[in-house]
Amino acid sequence: MRLRIYKRKVFLLALALAACALALWGTNGRGRRREAARGGTAEPPAPPRPRAASEAPPPPPAASARRPAAADGNASAPPAANATLGYRSLVYRLNFDQPLRNAGRFPPRAAADVVLVVQVHDRAEHLRLLLASLRRAPGVENVLLVLSHDLWAEELNRLAAQVDFCPVLQVFFPFSIQLYPREFPGHDPRDCPRDIGKAAALRLGCINAEYPDSFGHYREARFSQTKHHWWWKLHFVWERVRALREHAGPVLFLEEDHYLAPDFYHVLKKLWALRGRECPECQIVSLGGYGLVRGGFAGRADKVEMKTWKSTEHNMGMAFGRDTYQQLMACTDAFCTYDDYNWDWTLQHLTVSCLPKFWKVLVPEIPRIFHTGDCGMHHKKSCRPSTQSAKIDSLLNSNQQHLFPEAMSVSKRYSMAPLSPHVKNGGWGDIRDHELCKSYRRLQ
Repeated sequence: MRLRIYKRKVFLLALALAACALALWGTNGRGRRREAARGGTAEPPAPPRPRAASEAPPPPPAASARRPAAADGNASAPPAANATLGYRSLVYRLNFDQPLRNAGRFPPRAAADVVLVVQVHDRAEHLRLLLASLRRAPGVENVLLVLSHDLWAEELNRLAAQVDFCPVLQVFFPFSIQLYPREFPGHDPRDCPRDIGKAAALRLGCINAEYPDSFGHYREARFSQTKHHWWWKLHFVWERVRALREHAGPVLFLEEDHYLAPDFYHVLKKLWALRGRECPECQIVSLGGYGLVRGGFAGRADKVEMKTWKSTEHNMGMAFGRDTYQQLMACTDAFCTYDDYNWDWTLQHLTVSCLPKFWKVLVPEIPRIFHTGDCGMHHKKSCRPSTQSAKIDSLLNSNQQHLFPEAMSVSKRYSMAPLSPHVKNGGWGDIRDHELCKSYRRLQ
């Protein structure tokens, strides 16, 4: 019975988005009909001004980055509920319309070329550095850059609007905490406190009392959101982005705190070709692991290793094709019910529990992708991304003669064996998360 109830709630969330769009349309229609009933001639609404390719998507009515701002300095801000509906309607419209910025500036992208998908949260400084690293990369004009946001924020939109070096598409996770601040998938006031025991939760009557995680804790929306966003984004990009319907090449998955070497595009293209020649069974191509390189690039910048995919080493700069995506979709139930709020550790579980074969990966000895700071969800200390990017630039500049290798070859083939996650982290025991996660293929 509970399962049916939660499935019904997921379905209702989808209907709410559609209702927002219909309400906006209906309001205009009723206004025109009232004019006609009074005997007047209602003028059709003026067509919207065409938006320049370099402009950011319009903000929702009277809304700022996080909380709606007053349209007039003397007026009070609209109720939060109205602003939330405005955000939902805007996100629904943009995900449907999919306005592609800069498309006219560049020649049509080949179906086999590279797509970059960046998962964006709220770290504008990291995103600025990532975009700066993309700007300097030869060949980047051939890619499609997809920025997948879980937050509508003016600063992030400004950064996206400044991208003039390639076509760019912004999409928005439609079940974010921002869009559902006081109900699931956000934090419902009736949810159980994280650390309350199950017996106490049952006595309290909080709505998810039956569903703690493997360690007895209850869900925290801010941690659940990242895994939801990653899985939604995966499906939306491959199935719903109209510009990619004929896409036959790799999709490179990035996050806002990644930083790319100037030859990343050159190297990724060669890695993808090498996969086809020497390791067609390699489901993943990775641009590198973690940490700065020790020693110079000489004799190593053109070398590639063949390994068993490991989430803690190869989850950064992962690229794969439609065949790997389809294998993952076949494991939807396993992904959406595994009790770990980390998407990458969940993938590690799939490689030994659901996928036809454990994953193999091609990864260059010299990484072409880096982190701009050890901060974020899993780190308590503060970080200075500009300091980290300066260190990376210094390393790349001192080895620039070794970048852009003419050819790349497999130098090491490690013994292949399946790897299981060494721990399960929990944070994903709530049946509502399971059902929402499984619904993305149906709701979008």
